[in-house]
Amino acid sequence: MRSIWNGAISFGLVSIPIKLFNATESHSISFRQIHTEDGGRVRYRKVCELDGEELEAAEIGKAYEDADGSLIPITDDDLAALPLPTAKTIEIVAFVAADSIDPLQIDTAYYLSASGVPAAKPYTLLREALKRSRKVAIAKFALRGRERLGMLRVVDDVIAMHGLLWPDEIRAPEGVAPETGVKVRDAELDLADALMDTLGEVDVDALHDDYREAVEALIASKAGGALPPSETPPEAGGGKVIDLMAALEKSVRAAKQARGEEAESAEVTELKPRRTAARRSEAKSETKSAPAKKAAAKKTTKATAKSTSAAKKSAASPKTGASGAKKSTATTAKKAAAKKTTPRKRASA
Repeated sequence: MRSIWNGAISFGLVSIPIKLFNATESHSISFRQIHTEDGGRVRYRKVCELDGEELEAAEIGKAYEDADGSLIPITDDDLAALPLPTAKTIEIVAFVAADSIDPLQIDTAYYLSASGVPAAKPYTLLREALKRSRKVAIAKFALRGRERLGMLRVVDDVIAMHGLLWPDEIRAPEGVAPETGVKVRDAELDLADALMDTLGEVDVDALHDDYREAVEALIASKAGGALPPSETPPEAGGGKVIDLMAALEKSVRAAKQARGEEAESAEVTELKPRRTAARRSEAKSETKSAPAKKAAAKKTTKATAKSTSAAKKSAASPKTGASGAKKSTATTAKKAAAKKTTPRKRASA
């Protein structure tokens, strides 16, 4: 990273040489202005109103516009001559609890780095003192031509400084709150609490800029000569009178359902890899052969039942069965003998 300011932290009689770095960066997509008819680039040119000449940056200075419209020139030398003790120093004026700072005051964030080996020891001393006290340091510093207010705190092993707005730069919220008296019922508060609990917490690091990604995709597709299909955004429901209780109950149900669907999908994902292709084919073959096995088992059962019944009958009357067989054999023998002894009649001529 490139430092944007060099100076020192004034901590009582201790001076800590430091370098200032931007702690944040913007990822927003910037656009250029063009002439819609021919696509020509539109540029801003700095022109003097008196002679109409276009000016370079070195020819442009500063001026303060008075109430009557007159301009009072102010040079860099004029500003440098002002008695500004914080021009190159971050002067710590107090240590306070972190929750005593109104978040509305917090502005740009910076990282402070020790400048050189001799600055490492006092830098570490201030960092550890801030950690142990669980407080933040309030300081004054000058940057980009004006004195500012800052808050120093520890982030990991680095001292970070947040620029703070001056108290008189915070506007009072007059006329912002609803002017009519509104009464909220306990049941509505209970549903609101339930919705908050159902939505739960969020990992801020997992959030991302969906709009920027959509713009990047649009630019990439148009650069390739194609236009991606546009999705119609849902219609906003602003301005409609709604049933607050019904809306809260529906929101709670939707949030619970969404969390339940996520849990079910997670369980299915865990079970799928455990079932191999061989096991799936075995399960299919078993499913197909099940009806045939059932029919064969049914036929076997019927045949077994018949044989068992016949065996039981024969076992119940063994004598009767034997005598019947003997009688049948004797009768057959008598019929055969009678047939042999009986003479045949000759037919008459």
